[in-house]
Amino acid sequence: MRITLIEDNQSLARGIVNALRDQGYAVDHLEDGLAGDEFLRTGGGDVAIIDVNLPHMTGIEIIRALRARGDAMPVLMLTAMGKTSDRVAGLDAGADDYLVKPFEMAELFARLRALIRRQPKFAPVREMVGDLVFDREQRQLFQDGRAIDLPRRELALFEVLLAQKGRLIEKDRIADALYGTGAEVEPNAVELLISRLRRKLEPTSVHIRTARGLGYMLDDSVS
Repeated sequence: MRITLIEDNQSLARGIVNALRDQGYAVDHLEDGLAGDEFLRTGGGDVAIIDVNLPHMTGIEIIRALRARGDAMPVLMLTAMGKTSDRVAGLDAGADDYLVKPFEMAELFARLRALIRRQPKFAPVREMVGDLVFDREQRQLFQDGRAIDLPRRELALFEVLLAQKGRLIEKDRIADALYGTGAEVEPNAVELLISRLRRKLEPTSVHIRTARGLGYMLDDSVS
C-alpha cells in the first residue's frame, strides 16, 4: 500500500511518515499544494492524506481537481480543530473521511483501514497464492493455517510482489513502493529484503525469481 501525504507542517508530517513506514506502508510526502496536485495527476499511490491549508493550492482544491479527473482514490482529509466549514467543504469536494488535528496515530491507522475496506478496487481481504494465504485485514501470511513470521518490511515486499504476481518488477519500482519516491535508501536494501523473504518462502510452493538486470517476480508455478 502506497500512501501520498500532502502536509506542509514538517513536524507533523515527519511523525506521520515515520509512523506509517513503521507499519510497512510506502509514503510519498509533499509540502506544497501545487506539487501535491501534480503528483496525484501522475498516479500518486493508492490512498491520499491531504491537509486543508496548504501553500499555493488548498487541500480542498486538490480534492476537487482529483474528482474532476474521475479519480476515485480514497482521500483522508486533515483539518484543524473546530473548523466545521473546512470539514463540510472537504466532504462536499469529494473527500471520503476527515481527521481533526491533533489526533492519535492509532486513529489515523484505523481510518485508513476503513477507507481501504470500502474501496471495491482493492484486492480481496484473503488471497491464495500457491499453498499460502495472505490476509490483508490481519496483514499476515499463512501456510496450512500457520502464520509465517515476517517483519513489516518483508511483509510489505511480499504485498508488492503479490500485486504483480507472475510479472517482473524492476528494483527501482520496488524501492519506490516500499519507501516512497525519492526516499534515501541504501543501494542494497532491496536485495537484502529479497534475500530474507526468499529464505522465509523456501518451505512453501511460492518462490521469488530473479532476472538479472531486470527485476524480480513472485512465482507459484511448479518448477
